[in-house]
Amino acid sequence: MVVARDLDLDVAPGEALGILGPNGAGKTSLFGMITGTLLPDAGRVAFKSADITRLSPAARCRAGIARSFQVPQPFGGMTVFENLVVAASFGEGMSERASYAHCRDILDRCGLADRANRLAGSLTLLDRKRLELARALATRPSLLLLDEVAGGLTEHECHALVGLVRDVHATGVTIVWIEHVVHALIAVVGRLVVLHGGGFIANGEPTAVIRSPLVEEIYMGISADG
Repeated sequence: MVVARDLDLDVAPGEALGILGPNGAGKTSLFGMITGTLLPDAGRVAFKSADITRLSPAARCRAGIARSFQVPQPFGGMTVFENLVVAASFGEGMSERASYAHCRDILDRCGLADRANRLAGSLTLLDRKRLELARALATRPSLLLLDEVAGGLTEHECHALVGLVRDVHATGVTIVWIEHVVHALIAVVGRLVVLHGGGFIANGEPTAVIRSPLVEEIYMGISADG
């Protein structure tokens, strides 16, 4: 089975890039190749001009690449604060004590300060999504990969999360965001690519990409003939 075919994608420092595509298009596999959990059969992955194709996922995280997962994966038996300390200690290399102030700042930024001592497994879906993002931020990434962080949220919750992602991007963090909630995606990203069958079929300004006949036919299910 081919999950990626001749993919060629450059992301500029500080860019917010959206990735759209139907289920099975290869989006999560693309993230796996960037983070090192999936090795490509050919080609290379470069980050900050360095070839990282054979670098371990841990080494890539230390280099500045972090990701969230579509289904939040916190340590449910640990508190929210402890989850961030683990991320900062192992993902960024900080000592436990040195990480405390950093983690408190992340909790404030993500709206989780009043939940710091709650068990992660007891959080609502929105707060688990916030924690998933906070754990990634605790590693001090320069590149943040977001995998469907808006999925399953109400309109109000989605709006809150979009604001958080926008604030993160405003700090200079490069963002690559996979999302099915299109209005959330285009509220943040400046460029949109569409993945289908393991290859890119569109790349450009978000509104123009969404309205292109090929994208409407393949992704939206709207016939290009009307």
